[in-house]
Amino acid sequence: MAGNSHGHTLAAWTGVTISFIGFCISGIYTVVAEPIGFVAGLVVVAAGGVVGLLMKAAGLGQPKEAGRTGKAAQPQEQSS
Repeated sequence: MAGNSHGHTLAAWTGVTISFIGFCISGIYTVVAEPIGFVAGLVVVAAGGVVGLLMKAAGLGQPKEAGRTGKAAQPQEQSS
């Protein structure tokens, strides 16, 4: 796991942090038994996913080539 670069981007960390805050909000309002607050927490969770995708689209996510292999693509050698 330490050899790959999965999730080590600003977009990933921001999306997960916002979603975590939303889960905490929903958890608190579950204990307090307030459905409006619970739903508001779920909206924050969804917003975390949207923010992560928007940041990835803005170029703050992981490049596609590095994400597939876990390392930079290496050119193949030609045999003559």
